[in-house]
Amino acid sequence: MSEAEVIDGAVDAGWEGVRSAFQANFANGDEVGAAVAVYHRGRKVVDLWGGDFDRSGSRYTDDALQLVFSTTKGVVAIAVAMCVERGLLRYEDRVSTHWPEFAAHGKGDATVAQLLSHQCGLISVDDPILLKEALDWETVTTCLADTIPDWPIGTAHGYHAITFGWLVGELIRRVDPRGRKPGRFVADEIARPLGLDLWIGLPRRYESRVSPLIGGFVTFSDDPMVQAISDELMDPESRTSRSFTVNGAFEGETTFNRRDVHAAQVPAVNGITNARSLAKLFAATMSPIDGVRLVGDAILDRARTPVTPTGEVDLWLLVTTAYGMGFLTSDPFTVYAGPGSFGHTGAGGSIAFAQPERELAFAYVMNKMADVIGDTRSHGLIDAAVEAADGRS
Repeated sequence: MSEAEVIDGAVDAGWEGVRSAFQANFANGDEVGAAVAVYHRGRKVVDLWGGDFDRSGSRYTDDALQLVFSTTKGVVAIAVAMCVERGLLRYEDRVSTHWPEFAAHGKGDATVAQLLSHQCGLISVDDPILLKEALDWETVTTCLADTIPDWPIGTAHGYHAITFGWLVGELIRRVDPRGRKPGRFVADEIARPLGLDLWIGLPRRYESRVSPLIGGFVTFSDDPMVQAISDELMDPESRTSRSFTVNGAFEGETTFNRRDVHAAQVPAVNGITNARSLAKLFAATMSPIDGVRLVGDAILDRARTPVTPTGEVDLWLLVTTAYGMGFLTSDPFTVYAGPGSFGHTGAGGSIAFAQPERELAFAYVMNKMADVIGDTRSHGLIDAAVEAADGRS
């Protein structure tokens, strides 16, 4: 089968470069199944998918769904921004104002902004935890409220790889007038109004549409930075491993293909969606899409402004990263489309972001896992999208 036959979908005139870059990823053997979508100035201009759905060789079709790991964090950050927009909380608030139990062990002064920017030192829980306990909302959020910070709050930032979703999700639940957990909030306030295929906590009836993740994270690499992180992941006592597995609860390459993990709410890492929905979601933060705009300019600008110190090394990722209000913002590690971009990447390669300066929203999802950091498949797609957007100016 030729590369052209592998790819389905459509691109508007002037955006053919994205198709070419997508085809090149398949031609190079870098993909199994994947999708990419782009919105520009409020219009969908790219919607492509292709390859294989699973190891059996069945086609990756337009209704395929994909678990997108930490790209989910961008969805949750948008949900928090909507709460701020509605006056339910402020980024300056103390977390304990809304969640009193969070104040345990000296956390009473921690702010919402510090929680959203990975500065609270709650990368895992204090004691061993089983997967079934981690998948129970009340159990895991109670444990986190009673956890001792791994470093003095506000003195550094370190990626809260999985705990971020429970921490921020419980904050959403506490301030929401209906007491909704983040999965229900996202379903009611984001996915349904925009008509998105997007779930945090997937209903069983959609399970057959989920393309299983293929492969795992590398343990050996020629890239010293990737190898350093891989080494840390292999050390169960390291911050990297404790954060990435929550003290071993999420250990194992097949964990995120499990039905119970898909069904639970793990809002940092188990969003299940497609590129089309993610691109539309981020487009709707900048302008009305189908009559729906999620966040106004003032809150959006605050949310996408980096708050972690320039050049500060992430204690988990071991490289410099820049965080806004839950968003991973543009920096040398995660460039996106350049300054002003905001969104999130996901382990294995997925990515979704927007750049208001270009009125550009982009998303890419895939089933073939790549390095925990350093995957380049999306780079050519983003470059092609930026070139096309600049050509429309």
